[in-house]
Parts: sequence; structure tokens; C-alpha cells
Amino acid sequence: MASSDIQVKELEKRASGQAFELILSPRSKESVPEFPLSPPKKKDLSLEEIQKKLEAAEERRKSHEAEVLKQLAEKREHEKEVLQKAIEENNNFSKMAEEKLTHKMEANKENREAQMAAKLERLREKDKHIEEVRKNKESKDPADETEADCTGQCHFIFALLTNVLEADVGL
Repeated sequence: MASSDIQVKELEKRASGQAFELILSPRSKESVPEFPLSPPKKKDLSLEEIQKKLEAAEERRKSHEAEVLKQLAEKREHEKEVLQKAIEENNNFSKMAEEKLTHKMEANKENREAQMAAKLERLREKDKHIEEVRKNKESKDPADETEADCTGQCHFIFALLTNVLEADVGL
């Protein structure tokens, strides 16, 4: 636009600012560029060009399908790896738990055998003591048979308990 197309008209002047009114002249015919009313016509496509476009589209479709199948195969492979890892971790956990339980059971068995052996040893010591007391009593007073019978019964009970404990422990 040229400056002749615009007219400036001052409206008011104030201390706070100034107001203008711009008046534009109407459009002239020569300044308007000519635009076609319809888009340019596309050229007619030959049979070969159509065939090439169809082949290119088929290639794109096959390429896309191959890419999708590749991604699917990768995803399945990843799932197999994850599943294999989970199975392996589960097996490792089971082995560790089994080893821990076996160790605990062996420790309990050893403790029980040690306790049974200690009880058996105490019973043997008591039996020795009973025998010593019986021998001392026999040497002092052979006439008192009731105490000797009691000592014999204690010895019999001790032997019976010893046999039971040995059978239980497997000594």
C-alpha cells in the first residue's frame, strides 16, 4: 500500500496521549492479484504410473507388516527370557530353602542325640552310684534284704530305661 491510500485524521491531543483515525482508500482493481478459482488440474496418470504407485503401496504395507512381526517376535523372546529368569530364581529359592531346612534338621538331630547321650550318661552315673551304695550297704549290713531288693529293682529299671533310650537314639 502506498501512502496515498491512507489518510490520517487527528482526533484529540491530550497530555496523556494522542488519538488518530486512519482511513484507508477502497481497493483498486489493478492491485488485486488474480487467483485461479479452481485448483490446477492434475495430470492424467498413465497405467504404468498407477501400477508403480500400487506396487510402492504394497511394498510399504509388506514392510510395515514385517516390522510389526519383528516387534512381536522380540516381545515374545523377551517374555520367554523373563519367564525363564523367574523359573530359575524360583528354583534357586527352593534349593536354598531346602538346604536351610536340611541343615536345621541335622542340627536338631545332633542336639537331640547329644541330649539323649547326656541323659544316658547321667543314668549310667546314677547306676554306678546305686551299685556303690548297694555294695557299701552289703558290706556293712548284709542282713537288711529289703533295701537290697529295692536297689535291685532300681538297677532293673535303670537297665530297662537304658535299653529304651539306646533304641530311640540308635546308639
